[in-house]
Amino acid sequence: MTIKIAFDPIYAHPLPEGHRFPMLKYELIPEQLLHEGTITANNIFAPAACSEEIILLTHTKEYLDRLLHQALSASEQRKIGFPQSPELTRRELIITQGTIDCCYFALENGFALNVAGGTHHAFSNRGEGFCLLNDFAVAANYLLHKKLVQKILIIDLDVHQGNGTAKLFENETRVFTFSMHGQHNYPFHKETSNLDIPLGDGTDDSTYLKLLSENLPQLIQSFKPDFAFYLSGVDILQTDKFGKLQVTLQGCKERDEFVFTHLQKSKVPFTVAMGGGYSPDIKTIVEAHCNTFRTALMW
Repeated sequence: MTIKIAFDPIYAHPLPEGHRFPMLKYELIPEQLLHEGTITANNIFAPAACSEEIILLTHTKEYLDRLLHQALSASEQRKIGFPQSPELTRRELIITQGTIDCCYFALENGFALNVAGGTHHAFSNRGEGFCLLNDFAVAANYLLHKKLVQKILIIDLDVHQGNGTAKLFENETRVFTFSMHGQHNYPFHKETSNLDIPLGDGTDDSTYLKLLSENLPQLIQSFKPDFAFYLSGVDILQTDKFGKLQVTLQGCKERDEFVFTHLQKSKVPFTVAMGGGYSPDIKTIVEAHCNTFRTALMW
């Protein structure tokens, strides 16, 4: 079985210098995995840019046009957190296509991973929180549109609620949105997922993993998805600058193991995206994300 990982060098660029630090991980993750022999170059593929036609299955034409023609207002750019540029828009289109491509590989081989992605704060007509296009939503709508799957489970374990994803699928019964997130964290106005589990400040490994174990297996059994997306944010770590939780590196790894185990046991193909991570030491962020890849590649 050949496992595929989406990565393009543009993932790590082309932001102004002040915005580069959070993006370094996209370059360092594949470098580390290659260096240690967890993957080879044959595992990595570089996506093309997603077509406008596919984006429009999820996002409005007016919003996409503003992205493509650099017409976002100053207010819109502030909400996103990045200054607009053609390179940034292209980056988002490539990340989104990478997630779609991962879905095809997952349907064939069981799972695939995107080094970037998990841009769950993007709504149909706007971006927020470093997210311009909602790659999981675009990919999910594409799979449904092409009739490749019938029921999709989105497992969002980033520390921030997937508000854009929840809103996009609030009336779509074929998609179940599940979010475990910091109760007192961004976004401060939460949308309503199909299942939200708010976590109090200081939530530790045992509490976090207990809640996950009480909910995810039952959810898979009752909803019976034939495809899943997993957002494996590492901003749940106790070292994260913004996360407010107390999950250790080992706890984060056990979280991934639990998700992968239950999806594999239920024979649900899945695509993984990395999501957020804002620990002060870039090595901690890279190690936590690499653990996700190492854990997935054990299966």
